[in-house]
Amino acid sequence: MAKKDHISETPATAFLKANRVVFTEHPYEYLEHGGAQHSAQVLGFDPFTVVKTLVMEDEKARPLIVLMHGNRKVSTKNLARQIGAKSVEPCKPEVANRHSGYLVGGTSPFGTRKEMPVYVEGTILALPRIAINGGRRGYLVGIDPQVCVQLLGAKPVNCALAE
Repeated sequence: MAKKDHISETPATAFLKANRVVFTEHPYEYLEHGGAQHSAQVLGFDPFTVVKTLVMEDEKARPLIVLMHGNRKVSTKNLARQIGAKSVEPCKPEVANRHSGYLVGGTSPFGTRKEMPVYVEGTILALPRIAINGGRRGYLVGIDPQVCVQLLGAKPVNCALAE
């Protein structure tokens, strides 16, 4: 069972608090390359409700964020077509870290260093609650997915592929 340690504030939780967003905290034992599937398993969540924050870039190296179900992959071809880009690919970890201000594995869409367009898989918005990274490896926050639209201007896309 995960210990209920108090998690020190991150730029993401500071952003959520500043915007009066109610969230629950879910610390877990981080596993290198474990991803959303691992956190869902340890916390007893459905991986479909655990949302990955992926930093990607278009053909002009402009960064963007994609929010995707923990048990789905992004079809970069479908995503590029929907956002009017020629191509989209994941950023290299060091580039993603530089854009977001977070370490890969602990990337939150909230409180990023650079403001980037945010795209959310449409079916995420139909969920009553999601667990999303709180700005540190081994730390998820539970929120209403509509917060992503209200505070980040996240645009719904349809680019999920089964894992």
